[in-house]
Amino acid sequence: MKKRVDDIKSTISDVLELPKDIVLDLPRITLIGNLQLYIENHKGIIEYSKQRIRINTNIGILRIVGNNLTIRTIVTEEIIIVGEIEVVEFIS
Repeated sequence: MKKRVDDIKSTISDVLELPKDIVLDLPRITLIGNLQLYIENHKGIIEYSKQRIRINTNIGILRIVGNNLTIRTIVTEEIIIVGEIEVVEFIS
């Protein structure tokens, strides 16, 4: 049922030319070089260390691996992570 609802939302997004991240409640991730990661529409932090950060999203867990990782800013819908970012991946 959820798959069908997501398909309908995706079609509506295409027809009305609306951003999919807003219509489908998807995370928006912006990586600036390997030094800063900006995440919008997250669902909370699962793990936090200097080498690994895991963040919950509607489509799975976002895992960030690197060195000297720190969370510069965290608010209800946004997180900014800085440090030497080596890997950014989604885990289902």
